[in-house]
Amino acid sequence: MSHEYSLSYLTVPGVTPPEQTYIAARAGYDCVSYRLFHLGVAGEPDIDPTSPQILRETKRALAETGLRCFDIELMKIVRGLDPKQFLPAFEAGGELGARHVICSAWTDVRNDQRYIVDTFAEICDLAAPFGLTVNLEFPAFSRLTTLEEVVEILERTGRRNQGVLVDTLYMHFNKAPLLALERVPSEWINFLHICDAEDLAFTKEEMIHIARDARLYPGEGAIDFWSVNYLFPDLPLSIELPHAARMAEFGPEQHARNCLEAAHAVFEAGQRRSKRQPA
Repeated sequence: MSHEYSLSYLTVPGVTPPEQTYIAARAGYDCVSYRLFHLGVAGEPDIDPTSPQILRETKRALAETGLRCFDIELMKIVRGLDPKQFLPAFEAGGELGARHVICSAWTDVRNDQRYIVDTFAEICDLAAPFGLTVNLEFPAFSRLTTLEEVVEILERTGRRNQGVLVDTLYMHFNKAPLLALERVPSEWINFLHICDAEDLAFTKEEMIHIARDARLYPGEGAIDFWSVNYLFPDLPLSIELPHAARMAEFGPEQHARNCLEAAHAVFEAGQRRSKRQPA
């Protein structure tokens, strides 16, 4: 058993979907994870990723490289944002062969669980005709900050195409062992985001900085990835590893290659150790 690896947009931010595809192929990835719904943040490419021209170029890149589009991002639950605005991204994702969507909640009050449940359910319903699951993430500085909070939302939402997206960084920020995923219904876990980090007590500001600009290669920090191989020996892994200084030093392709080589070293070594353990 082995993992498939996808190159997340945030690992090489600022590139277009066709550029990301060629970078991923040259670096050795199996799949790509596109940002098809722009968030209006600095550095996003000045294009419409769902336009007919970009879709044609992206499909050509996928065909030429043999890679697959694995997931698309990012659908935020925010007051005032109509989920129907995500439909062009869902349609484009379906056309590109994506299987999953990433979603997160960024409302600003603590008693809005009903709103999150209703909005997440609507997003799932809008994505379903395109064959997409919607995976709810819990960035440690967003509205939903823990695995338990997301599981509670999913238990109330009850959609067939719902899931939880676990990022090893946010489990680490919460001081939560990855073995806690053993209690989550397996059909809710479609893939993981992976990166590494040091074992420190971080402020909210430090967590935001690390998450957006200074994640470590797998094996460089303190995250114990053993349980990933133990629980999910063949689960797809998406490398989401933004690091501004390394992008500037190496460029997007070499940074993406470094990420993948580090992941192979950690997870393949872990699988070999597991096989050697006596029954």
